[in-house]
Amino acid sequence: MEFELRDWKLDDAENMVRYANNPKLAENLRDDFPSPYTLDDAHRFIDQCIHSDKTTQSIKAIIVDGEPVGSVGLTVQTDVSSKSALLGYWLGEPFWGHGMMTKAIIETCENGFKNFDIDRIFARPFAGNIASRKALEAAGFELEGILKKSVYKNGKILDSCMYAIVK
Repeated sequence: MEFELRDWKLDDAENMVRYANNPKLAENLRDDFPSPYTLDDAHRFIDQCIHSDKTTQSIKAIIVDGEPVGSVGLTVQTDVSSKSALLGYWLGEPFWGHGMMTKAIIETCENGFKNFDIDRIFARPFAGNIASRKALEAAGFELEGILKKSVYKNGKILDSCMYAIVK
């Protein structure tokens, strides 16, 4: 399935909500990804993307047939982790299982290593999110470890994984 990565635009908000407002999606993401996902949430997120410091963050919309169906981005860390960036991503359920996220991760990492002064990109999916873990592995990320009881989500304590790719 063909897609492109581009900067978020304010008029993406309504289409974004169509895919982001999904409890199945939210259950595998951090709590700062609200559920239900409202138009106000989309406006807030897009505004933050538009006004972020481009020297430390790049968050792109995943576009299929002219509409946003997901997001992928990097945030450069600070202090002793300043040569690392956190990878974050989500994709609307109708697009799961087509290899699209793997390709978006690869493109994002290539751009990140080229445009930021970093040597490492990492991601921390929940251990039970097998699809996310497979997408990372297919993109060349290596499992560095499992963080036991490191996440508290929806009243449950879960393990998470540390995946990374280095320059």
